Amino acid sequence: MQLKSIQDADLKGKRVIARFDFNVPLTKTEPRKISDTSRIDQAIPTIRLILEKGASKLVMISHLGRPDGQVNPKYSLEPVAEYLAEKLGSDVILSESAVDNGVKNLLHLPETKLVLLENIRFIPGEEKNDMELAEKIAQYGDVYINDAFGAAHRKHSSTHAINAFFKNRAYAGLLMKKEIDSLSSLLEKPAKPFVAVIGGAKVSDKIKTIEKMMVLVDTLLIGGAMAYPFLKAKGATVGKSLCSDEDVALAKQLLAADKGGKIQLPKDHVVADSLEGTPAPCPGVSIPEGQMGLDIGPLTIEAYGAHIKTAKTIFWNGPMGLFENKNFAKGTMSMAHTIAATKAFSVVGGGDSVAAVQESGEADKFSHVSTGGGASLEYIEKGELPGVQALKMGV
Repeated sequence: MQLKSIQDADLKGKRVIARFDFNVPLTKTEPRKISDTSRIDQAIPTIRLILEKGASKLVMISHLGRPDGQVNPKYSLEPVAEYLAEKLGSDVILSESAVDNGVKNLLHLPETKLVLLENIRFIPGEEKNDMELAEKIAQYGDVYINDAFGAAHRKHSSTHAINAFFKNRAYAGLLMKKEIDSLSSLLEKPAKPFVAVIGGAKVSDKIKTIEKMMVLVDTLLIGGAMAYPFLKAKGATVGKSLCSDEDVALAKQLLAADKGGKIQLPKDHVVADSLEGTPAPCPGVSIPEGQMGLDIGPLTIEAYGAHIKTAKTIFWNGPMGLFENKNFAKGTMSMAHTIAATKAFSVVGGGDSVAAVQESGEADKFSHVSTGGGASLEYIEKGELPGVQALKMGV
């Protein structure tokens, strides 16, 4: 079943209730400020389109952090409301609660057009996919729009149960549609050669993604701490590098299943004796005792770059090293620059790799930078998400 897009929706004179992902990082000190606004910025085109299409009211829903069904001022959406008002040049009223009687009163005020409901996860029923809660918030709108791809892998009231009250009146926002279209392009007949770059800390965290990629891709470039269990599984020494027995066992299974020799591993490293230690080159595959691998080395950068340059489709998830420390950022930044310079269809997903792409200044040269994190990986693994399925089916 096709996802209905907001572009096909008649919103003139309608009250619209829309789920966004405004789960942004906040500073730890008061007054709490947003430290990265990109999730809100990526929702702005959908908000503007709703208003351009003549909606009479827009009621926005989001979560922030993990308040576990309790009201916690630390997780208030107040900084989000202030930022939205500034970006949109319009008043944004923050309700006291997502389901208090005051919300209906706000909707009757002619001068109030934009309402942001206070953190939906302050209400215990949200994470339980409570139908009663979904029915209460559904009363605020004539049309439902879901633009929260980053929360679409959760069966929650505001992403899943709510669809039951908007049969044939539920639509995907611009960001949701772009996410699904871009990730579907990786799964359905991607242009070949298809190269995946997978990094990060643990094999166990991404085992399903790696298994799926091994079916889809021509070449799988492994970097970051994830590479060390694979190297150990092949008989190399890894010194003090992050490497659990569970991950080594999983790496052995994956290598045994890799009949086509798709998995490529680092040929050299940048090492140190601690996370804050002085970087040193390690020209071989094995890492000496007392040292830990913290980045891929120049030979690996060159070899991986050669694979990327031939690709027509690229998926990147996970950094190549401890890129937060400039001493160990070269591998990750090189991947960003090399992928950006290609004409391939390129998708980056996952918090750390997205942060690296933003830091590299190359984000606008990627075909798609996913906001989804865990949702992106789950969509790649399963080809569907509960929130997206519910949106299509009106369930």
